[in-house]
Amino acid sequence: QVTLVESGGGSVQAGGSLRLSCAASGSTANRETMAWFRQAPSKERTGVAVIRRDGITTYEDSVRGRFIISRDNAKNVLYLEMTSLKPEETATYYCEADPSRWSTLRHLLNPPASFTYWGQGTPVTVSS
Repeated sequence: QVTLVESGGGSVQAGGSLRLSCAASGSTANRETMAWFRQAPSKERTGVAVIRRDGITTYEDSVRGRFIISRDNAKNVLYLEMTSLKPEETATYYCEADPSRWSTLRHLLNPPASFTYWGQGTPVTVSS
């Protein structure tokens, strides 16, 4: 079993930055692949970024160059550093984990894959 607890969300103005964190507990074997997904009000869940245990990453096209996903395996924490935020990125951001190890990751973003474990989400509001 895995428990994921996100934090770091909040309200920022367009162009601002936020750092999301996800504290993980439980089986490390079940957290081989971790990711951030987001869901805006009245919209479908979408993929943001994925990271494998060995540090391999992939990003959704619209965030590449502005967001950085990272993980500290020793501390059991997943991060998402977000810069140059846009109003359309207002959403609840979810940390998710899966025991699977994929050789490639891009296909997990679109359409968004169903990961085994997810947290309660942290809201991000970007105002114009």
